[in-house]
Amino acid sequence: MAIPLSYNIRSVRVRWTSTVVALLGIAGTVGVFIAMLAMARGFKATLVASGSPGNAMLRRAGSTSEMESSATLEQVQILGMLPGVARDDRGPLLTAEVVVIATFPLKATGTDANVQVRGVSPRALFVRDTVKLTAGRFFEAGRAELVVGRNVARTYAGFDVGSGIKFGGQTWTVVGVFDAGGSAFDSEVWSDATILSETYKRPTNIFQSVTVHLTSPAALAAFKDAVTADPRLTFQVEREVDYYEKQSRNLTTMITVLGGLVAIIMGVGAVFGALNTMYSAVAERAREIATLRAVGFGAGSVVLSFLFEALFIAFVGGVLGCLAALPVNGLTTGTMNWQTFSHLAFAFKITPALLVAGIVFALFMGLVGGLPPAIRAARRPVASALREL
Repeated sequence: MAIPLSYNIRSVRVRWTSTVVALLGIAGTVGVFIAMLAMARGFKATLVASGSPGNAMLRRAGSTSEMESSATLEQVQILGMLPGVARDDRGPLLTAEVVVIATFPLKATGTDANVQVRGVSPRALFVRDTVKLTAGRFFEAGRAELVVGRNVARTYAGFDVGSGIKFGGQTWTVVGVFDAGGSAFDSEVWSDATILSETYKRPTNIFQSVTVHLTSPAALAAFKDAVTADPRLTFQVEREVDYYEKQSRNLTTMITVLGGLVAIIMGVGAVFGALNTMYSAVAERAREIATLRAVGFGAGSVVLSFLFEALFIAFVGGVLGCLAALPVNGLTTGTMNWQTFSHLAFAFKITPALLVAGIVFALFMGLVGGLPPAIRAARRPVASALREL
């Protein structure tokens, strides 16, 4: 015979002060847990969104990032003739790129932060067709002009369309702003690759990476085979989206681990709060428990009753924690991308799966905090408890 659930709900209401303490502990833990994971997922989503399954990224064999790679102009020209490369009436759709880091002042504080400046082909918008100009125009080949991501225009001083900005020993004119759909490109500055190389005293026929737009995502295998078969090409080939997913792993893992440690530490406190609440309930309701046992309710019914009470408190705390974390969804923040040493803006990303994970974490804390008191209540001697009446 099971103890009515209404009994537990009334008990929670009567002992509301200790219940509130346990609720707040669980809610705070769940809120921090969700916020940290939302940060990790937002960072990963921003980088992964930079890649397209229809593009192939080529870097020197053995390099782990663009910063370590190189490609010659001759190799780039060979790539444009391989099968699987999309073409239009102007030729193959590919962009050979160079990357440098420059510092610019933040609007909010005036302090400098690193920004990735990407030298691209004038055809870059055709290769990355998700990038759209929202103001001004694209730069002209052979001129010291810049187009900037929307996060750069919003975050850094001096990037209004028509403004001149100096870096690398040259004054550049901002001619446009682009929207890259929330990807890492929104935190970049783009210019003509040749002019950028000249400004930084680099050979103009050496690039760091090549991005190729394929005829279809399925064309990657044939293109990769053609690159591998040509002894003049010493590249590793992967989908652009896979490259950026790998770039996100280190920081995503670090944020997840740190968030997990914080959540565990707070979770221990929340579990002790639940234990205290439930042990207090057992002590205060000794006569009630004895009476229930005397009228026929078994030890299993008592365990389930107290366990339900703990899980009910944990569930409500978990829901409150989820609600407390929801306002950070979409909140934009920034961090250092340790692969490129540049500042990257990204938004917290709370998903339904993350909210479910928060509730499950709360129920786990309720289970750990409620099971020992529930077992103690069931083992309490009936006769001795009744003599205390």
